[in-house]
Amino acid sequence: MDELIFFNPGDSIGNFHDYNDAVQTAQIYREKNQDDGHVLVVQKTEANPTSFDIFLADDQITHKNEQLPTGQDNEASYKISKRF
Repeated sequence: MDELIFFNPGDSIGNFHDYNDAVQTAQIYREKNQDDGHVLVVQKTEANPTSFDIFLADDQITHKNEQLPTGQDNEASYKISKRF
């Protein structure tokens, strides 16, 4: 079963149409930023399923860390493709 995870799209480190480019960039980012925690390559589940984004695992939206103002929707669901 795929793990769905939510992020604010504005927190993305990068957006790619090629999975291999996304993985390579995530690996480079992880090597240069060891203190930032885990880096995730995720695939958007809506709109454009061929788009891959890179996020820091700590930027994940949970009910505990994200309070949305009324009427605003600043989250999107993603499927984790690769963890670093």
